[in-house]
Amino acid sequence: MSQIIPFQGMLYDQTLVGSIKDVVAPPYDIIDTAGQKRLHDRHPHNIIRMELGLDQTGDSPIQNRYTRAAATLQTWLKEGIFKREAQPAVYVHTIEYTPPYATLDAPKKVLRGFLALAKLEALDSGHIYPHENTRAAAKTDRLNLIEACRSNFSPIWSLYSDPLGAILQLLETAVKGKPARYDFQDDAGCRECLWSVTDETVIQQVTDAMQSKPLFIADGHHRYETALNYQKLRRQQAGPQAGLHPYDSVLMLLTPLEDPGLTVLPTHRVATTPLPALEQIKTVLGHAFEFQEFPFSASTQQRARSQFLTSLRMEGKHAPVFGLTRQGDDRYVTLTLKPAHRPSAQASPRAKLDVSLLQQLIVTKLCPTQQEQEAILYTKDDHEALDWVADGTGTGAFLLNATKVSEVQAVAAAGERMPHKSTYFYPKPLTGLVVNVMNG
Repeated sequence: MSQIIPFQGMLYDQTLVGSIKDVVAPPYDIIDTAGQKRLHDRHPHNIIRMELGLDQTGDSPIQNRYTRAAATLQTWLKEGIFKREAQPAVYVHTIEYTPPYATLDAPKKVLRGFLALAKLEALDSGHIYPHENTRAAAKTDRLNLIEACRSNFSPIWSLYSDPLGAILQLLETAVKGKPARYDFQDDAGCRECLWSVTDETVIQQVTDAMQSKPLFIADGHHRYETALNYQKLRRQQAGPQAGLHPYDSVLMLLTPLEDPGLTVLPTHRVATTPLPALEQIKTVLGHAFEFQEFPFSASTQQRARSQFLTSLRMEGKHAPVFGLTRQGDDRYVTLTLKPAHRPSAQASPRAKLDVSLLQQLIVTKLCPTQQEQEAILYTKDDHEALDWVADGTGTGAFLLNATKVSEVQAVAAAGERMPHKSTYFYPKPLTGLVVNVMNG
């Protein structure tokens, strides 16, 4: 079902660029304007110049950040900044990290996976499953970039099921005792390691084992749909051709969905338009929810916040529970969905999600217009959501518990899409560790 392809990756020549830490970047869609400039200033060969170049005064259809990215790539290839591997490989990748917002004594986790090319498949093929809806503007941007550069600078992150961990065991045995190609601490404090596997027998065993496994896209839906659009364009340009071509595959990080190093964070909603008073909210939502209040004063706010968040997490293990705070209201509130209003066992996987219930039963009632919903801010950080309300950035926050990996799998396998901003898989794979430059 999944065709995994080893490839001759392009890697930075560290004798020319120095520390790999200075030239990689986070995924483009989590880089803000300040971060974009900071990465440009950090190193003249930072991958940001390709992945998210700066707009310039006087840009035009023939001179813009996409054409500059393409020209810069060609220069770096000629100068040897990027060097193509001598042999096709797959790349074992681990990320050791402390889960965000964990307690100080929380143990570290290790995300494990491997980088390879995956043959592009239509999203209704039953081979590769999306789980989130996408937006047109982001796909246009990414298509402009891939057309100009004919390269994948960052991997799409996909999950496959392997309860016994047999595939990673094959790869980890192959690199045991070998020095990592990269071993460094990134800006987020994660330890990033990369090894290459070129043994043809091992690679064949891995590709054979992956053939029976459907893939579930965790992160990179826009880039995957862009790769499909680019493939369509290239086929129109080239005409019918036999065989597999460079534009028929895309760079992926592949991780077992059972991997204990996988973390999914919730994506909280923060309203920026006026919300009703709490008593009115109770009137509107009281038929469906039980309310529990955590009142506080200036001296007791931190303790109340801790109790509120603990209740949200603990009660959320047994029922759909949401958190609410309003600007100017000295109360945190949990809303527990009453049994009569919970989805039935026969409901679709999407309908059972906390994020779907939040959208349908709370957000659409309190922020009913499209304008109000488009003004919502998103954050994965509990305290940031609450602080935004406290400092006036937002008028109210809706907190929820994280979507489970098994729920993502169920939604995708059912052919459904989750609501916008439903999941935040962590830690995100970096851009620039291995680049796939297509020859053709």
